[in-house]
Amino acid sequence: MKRTAGDPSPTTVAVRGAESFPWEAAVGSLLAWYGERARDLPWRRDRDPYRVWISEVMLQQTRVSTAGPYFERFLQRFPTLERLADAGSDEVLKAWEGLGYYARARRLPEAAQAIRAAGGFPRAAADLLGLPGFGPYTAGAVASIAFGLPEPVLDGNVRRVWCRLFALGEPDGPPLRRKLWGLSRLAVRAGPPGDVNQSLMELGATVCTPRRPACSACPLRGECAAAREGRPESYPAPRARKVLPEWTVAVALLWTADRFLVAKRRPEGLLGGLWELPGGKVEPGESPERAVVREIEEELGTGAEVVAALPAVRHAYSHFKVVLHPFDCRLARGAPEPKSERPLRWILPEERGLLAFPAATNRIFARRFAGPGLRAAEGPAGFGEGEGT
Repeated sequence: MKRTAGDPSPTTVAVRGAESFPWEAAVGSLLAWYGERARDLPWRRDRDPYRVWISEVMLQQTRVSTAGPYFERFLQRFPTLERLADAGSDEVLKAWEGLGYYARARRLPEAAQAIRAAGGFPRAAADLLGLPGFGPYTAGAVASIAFGLPEPVLDGNVRRVWCRLFALGEPDGPPLRRKLWGLSRLAVRAGPPGDVNQSLMELGATVCTPRRPACSACPLRGECAAAREGRPESYPAPRARKVLPEWTVAVALLWTADRFLVAKRRPEGLLGGLWELPGGKVEPGESPERAVVREIEEELGTGAEVVAALPAVRHAYSHFKVVLHPFDCRLARGAPEPKSERPLRWILPEERGLLAFPAATNRIFARRFAGPGLRAAEGPAGFGEGEGT
């Protein structure tokens, strides 16, 4: 595999005890444990590279319990690489809706097209690493699990296992990651690479857990430095907690008759390619109600009137928090048709299920279109006094 800052050659591994570690015996114990205790997960039932690839992309930043149902539905919708290569971005994002980290999904059709053009999945790890969306982890997972190549993986679970086995308490950063990648590379040379990688991830997910690890059930407890110290939860060193900024945003269900307006986000960046309600940040000293009217004027070049305020929705992303203030609005009398450089669509409430929206927007929809007083087909013309608040 092409070397990166995160994936060193074995000669750069400088972990105390790594050279004397009984790799073959330890890996043998780990594999025996895995053979008896591995969970029956849908992506483990064969080693088809397409299924391995989709599962590993889904499992990045996502719990197994969450990814499982998505994996099954995704494979029903896109059962082959050819079907995924022919899919449009809206269709893929809709199938991914709710998993988050949508950049992962946006790269899937592009990668599928590249794989198809190459005549199938590359069998060399360096070639896998050159595919769209393939980093060292994804390339290592596909290379080892699907093709049996001695390529390492490193995710949060494996990181925790290595930090505890070798009592690595240094803060997260490039020096630690180089050491951890080196340990993973040594491990896959001591047994069947795909099984070694999956057993390490399984151990971290089910036994060597962040809190209250089940050390008595661990096949590697006799070799674990953190267990000998009696404080496994001290490793790895906790990451510094960041205080997340919080933004206040006003958004509109802008109605004309029984349809409301949605806009498509640009393909790059946060939530790229998803559809959303028009609106934007509330400025200091500005009310959300005033902000939503101003944003519609600036964003769509038209005037709007607020009909009713809807319940606020709070949501947290990886780098910030947001409080969304939604409003039912209608075009002001005589206002021009909304225009934007981004794609716009007027949709019926029941059509929202055809498009992919951010989770926070779907929460607004769930509240707005629930209950007898907020019927799905009802726009502003059907409101009574105070309705929708």
